[in-house]
Amino acid sequence: MHEVELRQLRCLVAIVDEGTFTDAAIALGVSQAAVSRTLASLEQTLGVRLLRRTSREVAPTGTGLRVVAHARRVLAEVDDLVRGATSGPARLRIGYAWSALGRHTLAFQRRWREQHPQTELHLVRVNSATAGLAEGACDLSVVRRPVDDRRFDSAIVGLEQRLCAMAADDPLARRRSVRLADLSGRTLLVDRRTGTTSVELWPQESRPATEETHDVDDWLAAISTGRRIGVTAESTANQYARPGVVYRPVSDAEPIAVRLAWWRDGPHPAMQPVIELLVCLYRMG
Repeated sequence: MHEVELRQLRCLVAIVDEGTFTDAAIALGVSQAAVSRTLASLEQTLGVRLLRRTSREVAPTGTGLRVVAHARRVLAEVDDLVRGATSGPARLRIGYAWSALGRHTLAFQRRWREQHPQTELHLVRVNSATAGLAEGACDLSVVRRPVDDRRFDSAIVGLEQRLCAMAADDPLARRRSVRLADLSGRTLLVDRRTGTTSVELWPQESRPATEETHDVDDWLAAISTGRRIGVTAESTANQYARPGVVYRPVSDAEPIAVRLAWWRDGPHPAMQPVIELLVCLYRMG
């Protein structure tokens, strides 16, 4: 079987939309004979009849209706792909995993709109190690752990305090801050793919037990019961205030570096302005 070509799908959709082969040829800028040949090749490739022709009209068959619906989706996806690849600085997608930029998120969005109105900004949540960068879901990503993949570069744009998340009725919640030693006998929820916390923060002889989670909502739900605790960046507290969960600073834990990451061989044109704005916001904060 030969592969289906985009020109064949466009031809089929044009015939259905325009109603006749003649009008489809005008819309596509080709001859009527070319439209007929293209449709015939598509029907031969698929091995089914797609259109029912009479002296007065052209209408899709039952199979043709299904193929046309699929064709519209395929063509829309291709058009979106082309726009995304060629739009350059007119569109900017920034990925993040658990939390975006914490308390700086709104300020970043507003300042970006004021300073770069020609570049539309989208924040995209993707819970992966590169926050969607490796998956092609974004152009830049905010990550809070070193980027080891050689395909990417990154720059530190700010630092965030480590906080302990615990149930509101936890005895430690009465304190203004906690120490790592206070948590060593507890069970710690961690996300090994995107999280900022591991047992390496503690001395080997006093490391807490761990359980793995992959979603911030599940993480919060387990912590609110009092059975588990979490250690996270302060941005999580700003992004996910939750009844029954409180956050307390971990006074003796090192801060977390916030990084902006990008593809080494093709950084987005807006990369440098993004870095400069984020560095400014974190310094002001």
